[in-house]
Amino acid sequence: MHMNWDVVNVEVKNNTALRVRFQDGLEGEVEFLPSAFRGVFAGLKDPGAFRQARVQDGVLTWPGDLDLAPDAMHHAIATHGKWVLD
Repeated sequence: MHMNWDVVNVEVKNNTALRVRFQDGLEGEVEFLPSAFRGVFAGLKDPGAFRQARVQDGVLTWPGDLDLAPDAMHHAIATHGKWVLD
C-alpha cells in the first residue's frame, strides 16, 4: 500500500544534499550536516557513496541497507521546506 509520503524521485544536488519529491507532490531538500555522517551513515561521507542515493519502494535508500524514514522526511519538509540531519 502506497502512502502520500512515498518518495517518487530523488536528485543529488551536491555531496551533502538531495532534492526529493513525494507521491503527493510535495518537494523539498534533505541536507546532511557534517555531524550527520556518523554511525550507519559514516560511509556516506564519501561523495561517491552519497551520490548513489535512489528510490526503492517509496523509500530513499543507499546501498548497504541505508535508508531515511519517509514519514519523518515528509513531515519536516512540509513544515520547514527542508529536512536537515545533524
